[in-house]
Amino acid sequence: MKENGFKSIRTLEKALTVLGHAGLERRDLIVALGGGVVGDLAGFAAAVYLRGIPFIQVPTTLLAQIDSSVGGKTGVNLPIGKNLVGAFHQPRAVIIDTETLVTLPERELTAGWCEAVKNGAVGSRQLFDHTTEFLAAVRNKSGRLPFSQLELLIASQCAFKAAIVAGDERENVDRKDHLSRRILNFGHTVGHALEAVTSYRRFRHGEAVGHGMLVAAQISKNLGLLAASELELLRDTIRLCGPLPPARDIDDRAIMEITNHDKKSINGRVQWILLERIGRARIVDGLTIKPSLLRASLRAGLGSEQ
Repeated sequence: MKENGFKSIRTLEKALTVLGHAGLERRDLIVALGGGVVGDLAGFAAAVYLRGIPFIQVPTTLLAQIDSSVGGKTGVNLPIGKNLVGAFHQPRAVIIDTETLVTLPERELTAGWCEAVKNGAVGSRQLFDHTTEFLAAVRNKSGRLPFSQLELLIASQCAFKAAIVAGDERENVDRKDHLSRRILNFGHTVGHALEAVTSYRRFRHGEAVGHGMLVAAQISKNLGLLAASELELLRDTIRLCGPLPPARDIDDRAIMEITNHDKKSINGRVQWILLERIGRARIVDGLTIKPSLLRASLRAGLGSEQ
């Protein structure tokens, strides 16, 4: 299910109409079988139909298994932006079968691995190292997935996100600590801008986040927060995820214009998720980042060889 075509108010209305014609009652439930778009749409339908009925997430993509299926965020897009309409609605269960990943195209796996790296980068050095070691092992085996190790990694990824969500389910905008749910937006400010400026046709979401992490880490280094060695480590790990579509040709002014209207802004100011070190995030007000520093970071981050 392609996000631009289906994650919309129109598709939501069709889904709700189907539920109504089927006569679903409040004791019935919805099963969301598919990737993140299916989970977000089905979860939102469950949240608003009859003012809320239960649903179960059965994610079949890597990105959905470690990210969107865990946390209770559901919603659809508007023409002016992603995920602007939605609700918090926790699934009754998340059921993951890692063998569904065998059928995924390589780019879908790359997108998921980028999100896994993101979780480690903001979560803990242990999770980051676990993810890096797994990716290195996969590359050494020519891309084959060692399922016993994969299950452990996905369990660790889900446990990390579940812990963050349990402590800050609705993403309290007043929180600025390193355990705020907002840290999960690392790489997303530029990632969303890259998706928008290319009309959602060049990048899968995780690929755009991969580029966005490199830019955010470059900003962190240029601000004196992050050591150059940590930036290089992050860059090397993102390379292990797989090749990213090129981004160096995209106009940095267009990216900056879109980031100024990021939906995570507070009082009109972008809230950047940066790094103090691998495994430790910091929320930084966009006013502290000069346009010249942001432009230089964009050029360096998006110009990184992948």
